[in-house]
Amino acid sequence: MEKITREQILAALGKLKLPGSAQDIVSAGLISDIVIANNRVMFAITADQGNTAAVEPVRREAERIVASMPGVEKVMVALTAERKQAPPKTANLKSGIPGLRHIVAVASGKGGVGKSTMAVNLALALKANGLRVAVLDADVYGPSMPRLLGITGKPRAADAEGKLMQPMEAYGLKVMSMGFLVPEDTPMIWRGPMVMSALMQMLRDVTWGEIDIMIVDMPPGTGDAQLTLAQQTPLSGAVIVSTPQDLALLDARKGLNMFRKVSVPVLGIIENMSYFICGKCGERHEIFGHGGAREEARRLGVPFLGEVPLDMEVRARSDAGQPIVASLPEGAHAAIFRKIADQVWSAIEAGGVRKSPRIVIED
Repeated sequence: MEKITREQILAALGKLKLPGSAQDIVSAGLISDIVIANNRVMFAITADQGNTAAVEPVRREAERIVASMPGVEKVMVALTAERKQAPPKTANLKSGIPGLRHIVAVASGKGGVGKSTMAVNLALALKANGLRVAVLDADVYGPSMPRLLGITGKPRAADAEGKLMQPMEAYGLKVMSMGFLVPEDTPMIWRGPMVMSALMQMLRDVTWGEIDIMIVDMPPGTGDAQLTLAQQTPLSGAVIVSTPQDLALLDARKGLNMFRKVSVPVLGIIENMSYFICGKCGERHEIFGHGGAREEARRLGVPFLGEVPLDMEVRARSDAGQPIVASLPEGAHAAIFRKIADQVWSAIEAGGVRKSPRIVIED
């Protein structure tokens, strides 16, 4: 297939005029952040604050123009504003996603606490307990699921028009990640609205089928991705991952409070890297301290889901795309994750299907 170039895209878009103006959107400097990967094109159009509704037809026409170019399989165009911008109407999924019973976010206040490893093994433990499970990798800037699950290649189109994608599959999980759409070494230099649009497309434009629970591996922190999913999707709950040390717990507390502010139930806290058992002497070492997450859960009044030890086998198998729950299902770690999965599912079932929160803006 013929490869599309940035210059070809700009030349085509240079014929698209702004509403009520003789100037085109390229010469006006409104095109930014063009990413081309695997015959898929993603870019943003900048609009003035308060003028996004007028520019929306331009966005749709730009998407149509690029989609018709030879060598282009799929296009995603977002509107951005320098200041406040309401999410596109098509991105709001408050009414839910057909086929998905529950969506649970796995989050942390900071990076480096093993959140993605916890997310994928929790998903596999839920699958081992007999549920139909999907995983959404919501970390657009640093997707981990392709590596953790050993998945290569890119999603196939699910319809003749190429508007829908089939999820990738591994170990019985249905999976979607930006890592399937963009090469591993390609940096995603995107503004918040572009990230939000990408997340909503990965949710809305994928044929998930009938799923009991989707695990969303959130990026670290409390930024655009977390707020987008919390406010625009009916999350059944959130699981917070932390290490025992005070600094990680401080950031985990911020993540927990963010979910509370948008009325998303916090299902509990997992303490990762809780301790280390020496393989030679058998002695237990509490490298990052111990029990901090349990105490934090007690203090905040949320369930403590369990302790996951620091273990070389978990790290090695994760790097090899062989998660510990799937590759050593009878091992001690798999038992820990299955117990955590039981608690998470019980909490969800006890609460029922949660409706999306009503967002109130106070003066």
